Amino acid sequence: MTALPRLVVAAPGSGHGKTTVATGLMAALRARGLAVAGAKVGPDYIDPGYHSLATGRPGRNLDPFLCGADRVVPLLLHGAAAHGHTDVAVVEGVMGLFDGRVGGEGEASTAHVATLTRSPVVLTVDVSHTTRTAAAVVHGLATFEPGVRVAGVVLNKAASPRHTREVRSALEATGVAVLGVLPRDAGIETPSRHLGLVPAAEREEAAATLERLAARVAEHVDLDAVLAIARSAPDLPGDAWDPVLALEGAGVPAVPASSPAPGHRSAAPGSRADAPVVAVAGGRAFTFRYAETDELLRAAGLEPVVVDPVRDRALPEGAAGLYLGGGFPEVHAADLAANEPLRRDVLRAVRGGLPTVAECAGLLYLAEAVDGHPMVGAVPAEARMGPRLTLGYRTAVAPVDSLLAPAGGRVTGHEFHRTTVDAPAPGSPAWLLDGRPDGFALDPAGTGRATLHASYLHTHWAGHPWLAARFASGVHAYAGTSPARRRAS
Repeated sequence: MTALPRLVVAAPGSGHGKTTVATGLMAALRARGLAVAGAKVGPDYIDPGYHSLATGRPGRNLDPFLCGADRVVPLLLHGAAAHGHTDVAVVEGVMGLFDGRVGGEGEASTAHVATLTRSPVVLTVDVSHTTRTAAAVVHGLATFEPGVRVAGVVLNKAASPRHTREVRSALEATGVAVLGVLPRDAGIETPSRHLGLVPAAEREEAAATLERLAARVAEHVDLDAVLAIARSAPDLPGDAWDPVLALEGAGVPAVPASSPAPGHRSAAPGSRADAPVVAVAGGRAFTFRYAETDELLRAAGLEPVVVDPVRDRALPEGAAGLYLGGGFPEVHAADLAANEPLRRDVLRAVRGGLPTVAECAGLLYLAEAVDGHPMVGAVPAEARMGPRLTLGYRTAVAPVDSLLAPAGGRVTGHEFHRTTVDAPAPGSPAWLLDGRPDGFALDPAGTGRATLHASYLHTHWAGHPWLAARFASGVHAYAGTSPARRRAS
């Protein structure tokens, strides 16, 4: 059993201020000198970026659909232990408290994760257009589903002291404690665009905004009461998730971290000498990837090195693999196109058989063009912005053997984009998404095996560690090294 003070920040629906309250609590508690771990319910990448800024640690995701319900507690414990002692964990919910996968009867909802982790819930309720009805909403959320413990509420966007008194008075009958009241304050709003909040990495003013938010939360929310709620959470059973043990289940043998793999070639300067380098897209245009992705790559004996497709002029020296995650290449298309040296280097490497995985933004970057701006050209398609948002969980099956999956391999994933690409050219799609072909599994070098896997689908490798193992095997084969898990010496 592991003691971990924790709470889940939830709301009646989207737009009530969950990110404001959750991130503000993380930052305010950290400012008190506490070690705080942040997590997000669901597949979202943007909110964990703000959590990372607030806590000084990587943001994490807890998603029963992407990773399996049995991994939610281990992943929470891992996030709390991976960077030293944690005094309190704050988990931000998704949508409304009981809203989850469509047709899933609450699967992957905030309530589902709160139940799995046995965590008390603090509600955030926007009261800007209501008074007594707010109490009815809180009462309904607190009593709707047995096993979900609503322990407090933060009122957001209160208009005046009189307005606040009216709402507080109505809430007394519910028995749910009011932990604080945040007044309207445009100074702590986070700007949005076509796919939600603007990522923290794209906002130079994000740190200053977060500092103001932490001060506002500390001023208007009873942090001692919040901590008392977090400390009331019961101890959690089981062990923390371990990327090394996860790969063990995928059949990757273990060797000490200090032992070079047989026949290895030197990694790039500044990285571990015994580890082939995987170039991992980062910077303002590529802000989406799960923290566990890098951890699994390292556990598989690889060294992820960030490359910024906007600024860097070449792939890292000795790169033996390329991982292009999610982000907003459509927003930064002109800057990406202007970096012609890197586009040429990537095209040369991919055509030479460099093992390459591209998810969503990565697919667009490898395409011939995005909204008329030239991209890498490794994928025979053009991308453009469309009028509709494609969003939702998916079950995917690999139609053929590829870099990531054997034929028939099945994964869970998530789509989130407003762009479209031309239909795949004759050949093999990367996945069948609920039976629909998506992306490309290509053999650019003519080696007889697919070395390029590009798709709109986002996957969480902690839920399917064999994806990481298969990619690592391809990278090691390219580098002439032996795939092996790296245990700490």
